[in-house]
Amino acid sequence: MDVSESNFASAVIERSHALPVVVDFWAAWCAPCRQLGPVLEREALKRSGRLELVKVDVDANPAISRTYGIQGIPAVKAFHKGQVAAEFVGAQPAVFVERFLDSLFPSEAERLAQQGDEESLRRALELEPQRADAALQLARILRGRGELDEALEVLGNVYGSFAADGLAARIRLERAAAPDLSRAFTALDAGQYEAALDLLISSIGPGRSARDEIRRVVVGILDELGLEHPLAVRSRTRLASALY
Repeated sequence: MDVSESNFASAVIERSHALPVVVDFWAAWCAPCRQLGPVLEREALKRSGRLELVKVDVDANPAISRTYGIQGIPAVKAFHKGQVAAEFVGAQPAVFVERFLDSLFPSEAERLAQQGDEESLRRALELEPQRADAALQLARILRGRGELDEALEVLGNVYGSFAADGLAARIRLERAAAPDLSRAFTALDAGQYEAALDLLISSIGPGRSARDEIRRVVVGILDELGLEHPLAVRSRTRLASALY
């Protein structure tokens, strides 16, 4: 399918929210493009229904080429949820193209984590014990049942996730039964993030032994809100003031 500047937004950006869209940036005069094109088409056809392949003539669509920084062709970019998720440049052999296209699909562990039920989450963690999204969901289920030791064990396998670190800190604080934090956690469970963050940050005192654990909870909440979320931006400033 040929895509132009007039329909790129709908055929690629919007469509990529439903399934991966692979864009082949090419030109008629480009010999490597003519080598790669049939390979891409053959491998994409094998994965029909799971991804879509479109072609953009860089000569006929210079604005798109500038937007995505095309400097050499053939250039292949895979879009997922409106963003470039993977890419390569140059005529590559079939085995490379196969691996590239297969990398665009969710792994078995990712697919299981997306299902969200306890059995699927446990199977996902058997495959990838450090998978943060599955660990967070399973730990929340376990915490809800009062199985705190197992929840902490699951979270303890995850590294580099502020959200997982924050949930583990919350569980430890709940075990310590700090009475002034109960309102904050109730607000958090109700989705009242602003109230929860206000209460948590206000509870951080210079001499408090649990201040680092509270900080971890706050940072975990901010991580889940997202870097650019207005509440996260405001709360990071307040947290820094409370700590320093």
